[in-house]
Amino acid sequence: MEKTKAYKCLGTEDPLPDLIHRTNKYLLDLRLTKWITQKQYEKLCINPNEVELAHLYYLPKAHKPGTPLRPIISGLKHPTIKISKFLDELLRPLFDKMASETTVTSGFELVKQLQKWSKVNIRQETLFCTIDVADLYTMVPQTEGVLSLKKILSRFVMQSNYFSYNGQFYHQIRGGAMGSPRTLTVANCYMFFYEQQIIKQISNSGGLYFRYMDNIFIAINWPVRHLFKQIDKWNHFDENIKLSENIGSAVDFLDLHIENQDGQLFTTVYVKPSYEPYYLPFNSIHPLHMKKNIIFTMVLRTIRYCSTFQAYLNEREQLRIGLLLNKYPNKFINEQFQYILLKFKIDQLLTVNNYDNYRQKVIDSPIKEKVPIDYGKTMFVHFTYCSNMKTFPGKFHTLWNKYFGESPINEVIPVLGTRNMMKQPFLESLSECISFEDKYSDVKPYFIRSAFKLKEKHSP
Repeated sequence: MEKTKAYKCLGTEDPLPDLIHRTNKYLLDLRLTKWITQKQYEKLCINPNEVELAHLYYLPKAHKPGTPLRPIISGLKHPTIKISKFLDELLRPLFDKMASETTVTSGFELVKQLQKWSKVNIRQETLFCTIDVADLYTMVPQTEGVLSLKKILSRFVMQSNYFSYNGQFYHQIRGGAMGSPRTLTVANCYMFFYEQQIIKQISNSGGLYFRYMDNIFIAINWPVRHLFKQIDKWNHFDENIKLSENIGSAVDFLDLHIENQDGQLFTTVYVKPSYEPYYLPFNSIHPLHMKKNIIFTMVLRTIRYCSTFQAYLNEREQLRIGLLLNKYPNKFINEQFQYILLKFKIDQLLTVNNYDNYRQKVIDSPIKEKVPIDYGKTMFVHFTYCSNMKTFPGKFHTLWNKYFGESPINEVIPVLGTRNMMKQPFLESLSECISFEDKYSDVKPYFIRSAFKLKEKHSP
């Protein structure tokens, strides 16, 4: 709080009642002036019984010296959260389209761009540079951030961030709350206009520039002294943006390690020093396909990222050790390793001789687009996991198919998931029902309907 001067202490006077009143009045004024529709007004207005101030908590950055803390403001029930989500849904697709050529969302996107760029531009003296933007979310000026979006609702949301901490109330007077849906989009838009001159300068010099939120990657054929000099100039473009650079022949960006090895691009997977090989345990209650997907995505990343066969072998065996520690059978692991090759129609083992060709085949394979899911015929059933509930999902589906498989309700798909917040009466009722069914196989399905009524009554 002292570092960024972004928060003002309000003492013990609760700002929530006034914030609720101002928010609803603001929305009503927008509706009367026809800035928003009646449907939007009804969607965004606040029920005083359903809101509360945000709460401040910290996440430790265990991979950094001194274990600094990242402040997170949890505002899931904050009075402006509906407006924040509404704005983010409207504005993020516009920003994504506008900045698609200079932003990346994953290390794999950067790998593809680096491959293409390095074929023509990489030399022995090529430098890689990563830059962190210090305190981006709290340092973006509220007024200028809003002007970059030119959306009237954004100003109200940005200037209405209140939270409680340690018995005191605080008002965020600078930047946006990390934890608010709209803050990321505001910061991205602000950075987009800030970085345009830098992008032009890098592009004119035949370099490569990409940004992921507050992390910047640059590949350039400049002398190192010249690059340091330019970054110093960029640091004076905007008093709110402070850049911290790391320059060399090897850098880490997101989960990707990048090296210039005598004019040859080398890449592999990067993990932070605090990394520990914890995956979903094989003996957990989760469906088998989820455990298969973990191995699939990890091996897929390994092939995409590792530019040499030896790097691939090293990373794959590290993954195997981690899976074995999490109780995955070695036979199961080998089957999934083989499955990913078959998925890409590779019918032979990877070797030092064929790795480059097959890896390129995997990289060039089109990424399957996400298909929107219609949840209209899906029913979610939540329960709290404990050891005596391990067989619950299987028994639940058996009962469901037995009693509803031939009925009109069979179009509804039950999806089971764990939730720590589930009220205990529903859990106990379903557990008792299953025990009852085990004893009396001719029981009628009324108990399941009663359980669902209990669920509706006791769900948060």
